[in-house]
Amino acid sequence: MIDIVNSLEAKLEKLDKKLSDPAVLSNQKKVKEISRERKELMEILEVGREYKKVYQTIKDDEKVRREESDKELLEMIHAELEELRPRLEELEEQLKLLLVPRDPNDAKNTIMEIRAGTGGEEAALFAADLFRMYQRYIEENGWRLEVMTSNPTGVGGFKEIIFLVEGDGAYGNLKFESGVHRVQRVPETEASGRIHTSAASVAVLPEAEDVDIDIDPNDLRIDVYRSSGPGGQSVNTTDSAVRITHVPTGLVVSCQDEKSQLKNKNKAMKVLRARLLDKATAEQNAARASQRKAQVSTGDRSAKIRTYNFPQGRLTDHRIGLTLYKLDSIMEGELDDVIEALKLEDRAERLNEIEVA
Repeated sequence: MIDIVNSLEAKLEKLDKKLSDPAVLSNQKKVKEISRERKELMEILEVGREYKKVYQTIKDDEKVRREESDKELLEMIHAELEELRPRLEELEEQLKLLLVPRDPNDAKNTIMEIRAGTGGEEAALFAADLFRMYQRYIEENGWRLEVMTSNPTGVGGFKEIIFLVEGDGAYGNLKFESGVHRVQRVPETEASGRIHTSAASVAVLPEAEDVDIDIDPNDLRIDVYRSSGPGGQSVNTTDSAVRITHVPTGLVVSCQDEKSQLKNKNKAMKVLRARLLDKATAEQNAARASQRKAQVSTGDRSAKIRTYNFPQGRLTDHRIGLTLYKLDSIMEGELDDVIEALKLEDRAERLNEIEVA
């Protein structure tokens, strides 16, 4: 492990040299890539350097213990070693987790899709609550949110809302939200105070770039039609809404939020590109013999991943058995405790796969 830490130190030195190279500094894309890699490396080295320090202290103590005869000093060294050895094991486990290769999509922007499920209007209201929760979490992280398309209901809910999240690590943090979210609460329209159970599904897709997915224009059928529902003066007067069908896969994306047909088309293409990348990735994963069985980070949208119980103020993530009694703050966007626990479990699962292999 010491050799690994030393090699990481050498790698950091090389990255720092690159960042002071005028040829690199003139290429902002390259600077961003190297800076991101350096940031990830520093996270590992923070633990690695402490591991190295503890390891060296243990070596020094053991050397003194072999050469020293003073009883009082030996007792002090023994007590210190009793503390340091478990700490070294703990740091080694942390390092192993941090050294697990990351998902190459983690640093990308992400497209999120929220759809009301079973539960009628209450499910649509819950979909809107989830959107607001993510909106606040996104704001806290300093990311940018852009609504791509939405289908609102008359009382403040959403049958569907699709939005783009732009920011470093957006997909890596939000990908664990893919799945069916269940809510248990008393609807505002319920006179008897009976608790209802409703659901909404969330899909989280990495934003695909041109280099990720090559779309043949001949594979697309593009239809334009008049917008419907809430909107500006152009609603029902111009053919600004766009529906794109990817013929080979049957995937269909519609967008009507913008008054401009071109803007709607561009947004629809972004969503289509992301869905095609997600489909291709899922097919690759399915083809691997060693595909993980765990639901964490697989994006299995048929699975109920989480329950929001409002009467008890409880959130339960069923994938990792996590229960938190602070639902109010979570619905205000304080998702860090949930997401960090899921990320840790995901890394542990992938580390286990590597060790088994």
